[in-house]
Amino acid sequence: MRVLVVDDSVFMRTVIKDILSRDPEIEVVGTAVDGADALDKIESLSPDLVTLDIEMPRMTGIEVLEALVGRGNRPKVLMLSSLTTRDAEMTRRAIELGADDFLFKPKGIGEVRGISDDLVAKARHLIRYRPVHRPASVRVTGDEAATRLVMIGSSAGGPQQLDTLLSELSPDLNAAVIVTQHMPVGFTAALAERFRRLSGLPVAETSSGDLLTRGRILISKAGFHSVISGAVDPSGRRSGKVVHSSSSPEHGVRPAVDRTFSSGAQVFGPNALAVILSGMGGDAGEGALVVKRAGGSSLICAEEDCLVYGMARSAIERKAVDQVVPLRRMAREIERAVARMEG
Repeated sequence: MRVLVVDDSVFMRTVIKDILSRDPEIEVVGTAVDGADALDKIESLSPDLVTLDIEMPRMTGIEVLEALVGRGNRPKVLMLSSLTTRDAEMTRRAIELGADDFLFKPKGIGEVRGISDDLVAKARHLIRYRPVHRPASVRVTGDEAATRLVMIGSSAGGPQQLDTLLSELSPDLNAAVIVTQHMPVGFTAALAERFRRLSGLPVAETSSGDLLTRGRILISKAGFHSVISGAVDPSGRRSGKVVHSSSSPEHGVRPAVDRTFSSGAQVFGPNALAVILSGMGGDAGEGALVVKRAGGSSLICAEEDCLVYGMARSAIERKAVDQVVPLRRMAREIERAVARMEG
């Protein structure tokens, strides 16, 4: 795996190169100091992956992506984003222009080494991952009120798993899907844009009041809890809707998976499914237990497929798990669980 590191900071170039070079599968073939330098080295070095800073002199990361549009045999691109409103907006634009994923730059120099596991995991995933879309027998339009709900919770390591899972879900899935991924404010719009490219189902970031509809994936908007409330569609069909809540963070995060799982269980009861992927901390376990007590079911991803296993373990400790599933089989098991639901 050949990687080009692009950043105007000599410190960041050195740290990123050092982290990636420790992995035996990765060869850092060069570094670039700005966008113009990056384009020259993409041409001469033919990397498989480029780690690309957004803000740089002479030519920004966005301008590099614009220059790469339509170019054949272009490398995969991993954007490096600071936690600012401007970078959130530019990250979404980068995904629209074809960037494949994004990673947050740490706030302080002392935190830089903390990105090492996620950086290597994302680099490996981008090179290996090849989405396979499943054709629909009857195309779902996403406007029929859902009577079944799949709720997915994830944190660190989750986006890579969601790439695989969401791209493999059948476009005929007879359920609404809501994904609650821990992420800084402003960046879930870029995440939804990324999944929209990969999934055979329509994907959107949540808005307060969104009706849960069959065959549609919603990504919980960062900064709000996604609370599921009862709703009735114009035809009188009972379903649920998303209500944004700005109440205090839970487990130090907002959105919290527990809030979505618990509220979804209260509305959908036995027609609710909780799915827990990779993630740090204890969020999701209590919510999975509420789902179980309401007659629903829960699946957790196998530990060997997760970067971090804290969230899944929190459900195991509460005896709130029906099945432990390898990532490669998770989409099929979700579909089976949905098929067993009533209504």
